[in-house]
Amino acid sequence: MIFTKSRLTKTRSPAHSFDILVEKRRISPMVMTAPTHSQSAILSNISWQTFETILAEMGDNRATRLAYDHGTLEIMTPLMPHEHNKRLIEKLIDNLAEELNLNLKSTGSVTCKRQDLSRGVEPDSSFYIQNEPVMRHKQNLDLSQDPPPDLVIEVDYTSASVDRLQIYLALGVPEVWRYDEPVMQIYQLRDAVYVPCDVSPTFANLPLTTEIPHFLQESLQIGEISMIRSFRDWLKQQKAN
Repeated sequence: MIFTKSRLTKTRSPAHSFDILVEKRRISPMVMTAPTHSQSAILSNISWQTFETILAEMGDNRATRLAYDHGTLEIMTPLMPHEHNKRLIEKLIDNLAEELNLNLKSTGSVTCKRQDLSRGVEPDSSFYIQNEPVMRHKQNLDLSQDPPPDLVIEVDYTSASVDRLQIYLALGVPEVWRYDEPVMQIYQLRDAVYVPCDVSPTFANLPLTTEIPHFLQESLQIGEISMIRSFRDWLKQQKAN
């Protein structure tokens, strides 16, 4: 799977791609969620081989994101509010890394999967930070030999059928951010469990669970560019203290 794939530039709509997939493979959705920030379909009794085939048939040039857990497959199509919040959080992470002098490799919604665990997931966004030197020149991700992303982002996500946090736990992702407007949660992997944290161990233990929601809300009042400037000013103040 190539890291540089674009999830937003697509030749056909995600819904159209999904309809073609269902018709082609004669799969019936078990659950269709009502559209809020995203809409999704849950498919049951899907083999790993079928999951791999679906990934290949849907291709990289799409906005849909998949999660697979022991035969249950979720196909999620994000809507505009979801994508807006995701992009803003990505911008804040870029600024955090720059201000704190941290190299990072952005890997977007790269497919993270391991057949031996019968699990796979495409996060809203992902980053290599601690392992950036190891992954800097990699063009493909193979979790049988490569480390998982150091940080993954999930935005406005709830599912009763597929627990993405448990998939990330099985894959060994060290840090997960979940933003469910207006609440931000940070989970750090400790002793094989995720522990909720008020601060990010990756970013100088800054109180991001309170500050990121604040700045996202501020962007609605003053605009994205002005919000980014305000965020950078706040970071400089934190560094000075």
